[in-house]
Amino acid sequence: MDKANKKGAHKLGALREIDMDPDPVIQFRKWYEDAFRSKSIQPDAMTVASATKDGKPSARMMLLKDVDSEGFVFYTNRESRKGENFSQNPKAAIVFWWPLFERQVRVEGIIEKISDNEADSYFKTRPRGSRLAAWASNQSRVVSSREALDHRFSELEALYKGRDISRPPYWVGYRLRHSTIEFWQGRPNRLHDRLKYRQVDGEGWIIERLSP
Repeated sequence: MDKANKKGAHKLGALREIDMDPDPVIQFRKWYEDAFRSKSIQPDAMTVASATKDGKPSARMMLLKDVDSEGFVFYTNRESRKGENFSQNPKAAIVFWWPLFERQVRVEGIIEKISDNEADSYFKTRPRGSRLAAWASNQSRVVSSREALDHRFSELEALYKGRDISRPPYWVGYRLRHSTIEFWQGRPNRLHDRLKYRQVDGEGWIIERLSP
């Protein structure tokens, strides 16, 4: 059954080159703010795709924490599967999907680790439970049981009672330094709009229309 045919005719918007900001990050922020002002669930959620040195891919949902002219920032355990991928192969991609607007953004580029000072500053803003969890979890590693994980969390909760919780050395921030950003808008008859920003040496960003 093709359930997609029953979900509307994609009539919420259109993309025209003349309406797009010359800077893809500014254009992204416009769409991102639209999603936040709407009733979208978790508008900062994104799929982060990575690959091993021999090209085996993996993907997972994460949360965007910052975006600027340098790229898209998120935080994780560098000893996790994705962290190991990044150390082997810095090429990565992220995808945002905002169904209320029938919009998608795809970003491709190179991963780089942000400074320890930046990571420290952000870690201090996290809820206390999240900071404890960063210490309790050996992310992506096999754990014997849920009870063992909860027990480790309780031990740390007692250990740090009344004390500040410092950032684990393996809990780091990454920036995807973008080289292409594609904006997708749903349109009727599956003739969707796709506008891709591509960086060209000496020319800055150029916008290309892609076939749907």
